[in-house]
Amino acid sequence: MRPDVLPSRPTNSEDTLAERPRKNTFEQLDQPGSVRINVQGAFIVDEESNSPPRTGSPARYGQDTKDIRLPHHKSEVSHMAADIGGSLAKLVYFTRDPNGQGGKLNFKSFETEKIDELISYMDCLVNGEREKLPHATRPLDEPLYVMATGGGAYKYFDKIQETLGVQIYREDEMECLIVGLDFFITEIPYEVFTYSEDDPMHFEEARVDIYPYLLVNIGSGVSMIKVSGPQQFERIGGSSLGGGTLWGLLALLTPARTFDEMLGMAERGDNTNVDMLVGDIYGGGYEKIGLKATTIASSFGKVFKKQTEAITESEVVMENGAASSNGRCGRFAAEDISRSLLYMVSNNIGQIAYLQAQNHNLQHIYFGGSFIRGHHQTMHTLSFGMRYWSKGTKKAYFLRHEGYLGAVGAFLRRQPRNWYENYFNPHVHKRVG
Repeated sequence: MRPDVLPSRPTNSEDTLAERPRKNTFEQLDQPGSVRINVQGAFIVDEESNSPPRTGSPARYGQDTKDIRLPHHKSEVSHMAADIGGSLAKLVYFTRDPNGQGGKLNFKSFETEKIDELISYMDCLVNGEREKLPHATRPLDEPLYVMATGGGAYKYFDKIQETLGVQIYREDEMECLIVGLDFFITEIPYEVFTYSEDDPMHFEEARVDIYPYLLVNIGSGVSMIKVSGPQQFERIGGSSLGGGTLWGLLALLTPARTFDEMLGMAERGDNTNVDMLVGDIYGGGYEKIGLKATTIASSFGKVFKKQTEAITESEVVMENGAASSNGRCGRFAAEDISRSLLYMVSNNIGQIAYLQAQNHNLQHIYFGGSFIRGHHQTMHTLSFGMRYWSKGTKKAYFLRHEGYLGAVGAFLRRQPRNWYENYFNPHVHKRVG
């Protein structure tokens, strides 16, 4: 499909979805709120406009996650949600359109080590400081709540509550991930896509029969979750080699100090200066077993050889009797190191994900988490690995809001006591959960 032609969403998808029975396992809150998400006409805001996008979005880094317009949502929303992970904290909140044309879901992320920046921003939302956040206002008689998930919901609970002076509800991290992903898959047009070099953003039609599927959530570490139905999930595996691994190693080996700088360097790098390829060993491809000459045989496999050759040609700079680490790393471009490490971590995740999907007979594999960040090299590596190992029988699916599954799930779990009864009532707005 051409990237400038977007598929139309089935007109009856909401009616069909509403008829699907769902298992009610949501906790009853002491002071339940009343989020009623009217998703009719919802679209992702690619530009500052009141109309849906008509072209595919380019890769994005950092804070550039697009907001979601809800043109028909009229009721107030009295809470925000934060997913505080080991490396990044993600915030989701609703603001009304100043012209009365519905509102939008806003998305913002912060480095977890700078948690005070997140708390300060949330404080602006709570207190509605117009000079800082013009649309962050709410009715004075409506108390605001914070839904929190992730490890930071526990680690920073007291600090957030003391600073904001609001009630905080902590939600289970895995449950929030599933609720958020289900919402994006079924409700937001032009959200889910597959990636290839010829068609970088091939949007998928909204599906009702979404189960079962595998969620590969790549944050600081990696969790792989088999989802069999609403609130029916099992963590079947994972890896300690995730985004935190890449971030940590690149912080040691390159001058970059933010994840976005590291991705930018990987974009400019050439991993063949660092990695040993099949062609370096065979002088070409090993076609008999399906290995091209450009296939990576050993990540960082050229480093030792090149380093040894350099040592024999010149003296090593010595500091206190030890070789200078800066001198050694300086022999290799930071951009090349970045690209090699990105491929190493992504290839490892992709192969483990394929093995888990194969073992559990899962055809749909969704990749989420802030590690991806719309970076085309990462998506290419994961997509290629899934196609290669499955011989084209499985696909890797990506989301434009991949880093916000947990935060959106926590946001949507703010439900009223009579949510289950009203869910099947066609005369009320649809409750998502």
